[in-house]
Amino acid sequence: MDNCIFCKIRDGKSPAFIVWENEKFLAFLDIFPINPGHIDIIPKEHIDYIFDMNDELYSEIFSIARQLAGPLKKVTEAKKIGITVEGFGVPHVHVHLVPLYKGFELDPNRAKKASEEELAEMCEKIRREISD
Repeated sequence: MDNCIFCKIRDGKSPAFIVWENEKFLAFLDIFPINPGHIDIIPKEHIDYIFDMNDELYSEIFSIARQLAGPLKKVTEAKKIGITVEGFGVPHVHVHLVPLYKGFELDPNRAKKASEEELAEMCEKIRREISD
């Protein structure tokens, strides 16, 4: 889709701090994190609504979320990793993984823009933990 920012990231036309990728999915740092380390996981295929995904992709995106949650929790020293799917901000399926330290943090109103330096540093830490 021409105007979809996530499709532009997928195609390399918009910058992103990519922490993980395979042939069907891409995971990158949210530039407006609720907490540092907030990751968005997207299918490379443009799909607007998560319940429109076929069973295979639907299962796989949540399997990837589980796979990335461990390294993210370790790097951020979070007590838990929260997960949310909403889909109004960008009309492309995306699963949010958010490091959490206490209750009531999984609130999009808490999101604030991160600097490129913060994102680059966090991206490197997460990548290093994933590859270990």
